[in-house]
Amino acid sequence: MAWTRWFFEPGHTGAEFRARHMMVTYVRGQLKNVHGRLQVDPDEPENARVNATIDATQVYTGQPDRDAHLRSADFFDVEHHPTWTFVGSSVHQLSATEFEVTGDLTVRGVTRPVAFDVTYLGQWDTPWWEDGRDRGPRRRAGFKATTRINRHDFGVSWNDVVERGGVVVSSMVDVVVDIEAVLEADEPAA
Repeated sequence: MAWTRWFFEPGHTGAEFRARHMMVTYVRGQLKNVHGRLQVDPDEPENARVNATIDATQVYTGQPDRDAHLRSADFFDVEHHPTWTFVGSSVHQLSATEFEVTGDLTVRGVTRPVAFDVTYLGQWDTPWWEDGRDRGPRRRAGFKATTRINRHDFGVSWNDVVERGGVVVSSMVDVVVDIEAVLEADEPAA
């Protein structure tokens, strides 16, 4: 096998989630500072290995009071669980650019199996700036991973009732992770 090793560039990798709010619209949140690694043999992508860590303490929705509430024990409990992790266990190739990646997602200390639909967006040789100098080119690859989870499965269960039996926050949460992976320096570009 010709394994290549990639790291997720945290400045250009991020996660976004959205949940229904007050039964009428969606509220979105962002999580930056995503770190991860990918090992893959381009000829046998089904054997790929992936893991990621997300800093939940930096959740951002654009509204400071809501951000503080999300960081509290009502939701993410970042005082006790500052990071979320994903460890992939299987990859199923659906087409040249579409994959299903299954693994264990840990949020709030609770681990559950989750399947991500992953789209491979391509590769490009790009500049690589270090110490004010372009030390490139470096090969980058892009991916978009999506899933839908039930937040109650992870112990994120705060809610309140609104008129006519509605709820403040939906149970189902859509998650999108945009990944920019950089080929490790000691690997040749494909």
